[in-house]
Amino acid sequence: MTDTAVFAAGAVVWRLVEDKLRILLIHRTKYRDVTLPKGKVDPGEMLAQTAVREVREETGIKVTLGVPVGVSRYWMRPKRQKVVHYWAAEATDEAIRASSFVPNGEISGVEWVSLKKARSRLSYPVDVEILDNFARLVDDGVLHTFPLIALRHAKAVGRDDWDGADAERPLTDRGQRQAAAVVAPLRAFGVRRIVSSDALRCRQTVAPLEKKLGRTARVTAKISQDAWENGTEDIRAVVGRRVRARKAAVLCSHGPVLPGILSELALATGTMHGSYVDSASSLGMAGFSVVHLSATNPGSGIISIETHEPKI
Repeated sequence: MTDTAVFAAGAVVWRLVEDKLRILLIHRTKYRDVTLPKGKVDPGEMLAQTAVREVREETGIKVTLGVPVGVSRYWMRPKRQKVVHYWAAEATDEAIRASSFVPNGEISGVEWVSLKKARSRLSYPVDVEILDNFARLVDDGVLHTFPLIALRHAKAVGRDDWDGADAERPLTDRGQRQAAAVVAPLRAFGVRRIVSSDALRCRQTVAPLEKKLGRTARVTAKISQDAWENGTEDIRAVVGRRVRARKAAVLCSHGPVLPGILSELALATGTMHGSYVDSASSLGMAGFSVVHLSATNPGSGIISIETHEPKI
């Protein structure tokens, strides 16, 4: 990868029609090609946010992201590499009915085709590779998934600069910007439920998301740093409840507590604890790790973990 790389994001958008899998392809006007929906990252965007926006702009369909299905890299002129991140994304019947797509100067048409036809119609080998990654998920029976997201709180006033109780340390101005910046990326994964440590810095981190969703966070001391330090935390109860619910949720906590959250997610799903679990818990301020689980059988193990950090 070079310093001049162009980053983009997109999705393999799918639906079931009479229990038959169909993939969404787009026909581009200018290039006279057939490809997957994707586009370049706008300034200030995170990749997941870009993927959802581009799918909607190109197809009119609002999606939420599922499992990541790969990264394609290819060279553009003059000697610039394009790096495109892809996710699987289900198009619900409601989202399709609400689509406002009409042929335009960029996209001349969209079509739903079988996996086999999609392979033959795609214009570029890099797109076929992404489709093949998606097909392996289908073969493994993990098409329907849900995410549990471990979020570290945004930048707070430092302990040395705060005279009150540690749990009452507020976010800094930068932390407030970070909290706002992660709202769209978290929504890209379909988050509807919020669980937060009772520390002020965590509650303030999820406040913009609460406002956007019109939902109130479930605040608990069970995943707080104070409870972790004095040995009264109950991460297992919080994680177990979220796994049983099988709904997209975010858990906002603290740096020292995050390894426990990821470990309990592995334990609750029968996943072998590896270095990737430890890596997923090492997050910067307002960073988050998305743990993808099977919606039909979460006990079958973690399907994948991806990590995102705001550029603020």
